[in-house]
Amino acid sequence: MRTLLLILCMLTTRLASTQTQNKMKLNAGIITEKLTETKQFYTAVLDFGVSFENDFYLLMHTPNKSAEISFLKPNHPSQKPIFQSPFNGKGMYLTIEVKDVDKVYKKLKNKEVPIEIEIRDEPWGDRHFAIVDPNGIGIDIITYTKPEE
Repeated sequence: MRTLLLILCMLTTRLASTQTQNKMKLNAGIITEKLTETKQFYTAVLDFGVSFENDFYLLMHTPNKSAEISFLKPNHPSQKPIFQSPFNGKGMYLTIEVKDVDKVYKKLKNKEVPIEIEIRDEPWGDRHFAIVDPNGIGIDIITYTKPEE
């Protein structure tokens, strides 16, 4: 019995170690001159918090700290060429899934945040609306619902 417990303990430790090694976290980054405007928007409009900030980099997190997004000044001497060019405001969007999209919609309307796409239901099962951040990034705020039959 003692040997069996020892083997189970070793297998559990190995499995936990393998799961930790395979864990992956994504942090999207946008290169922009508008760090101040971006910080103001994400904190005031979406209730994000600041994880880290310096004169050329801003790392922000969702209210529950489950996801992060970063912003970097273009052409900063500390960065390699691949991280120099600013985002041009096209070809990117973010999706933020929330528990109650109607509540968030009402809150943003009360704050007089411009709504790019009014709240609506989609036949594939999304209830959502969209806003745009200071960098021109569309933000789709969504609650997933059952698709129409």
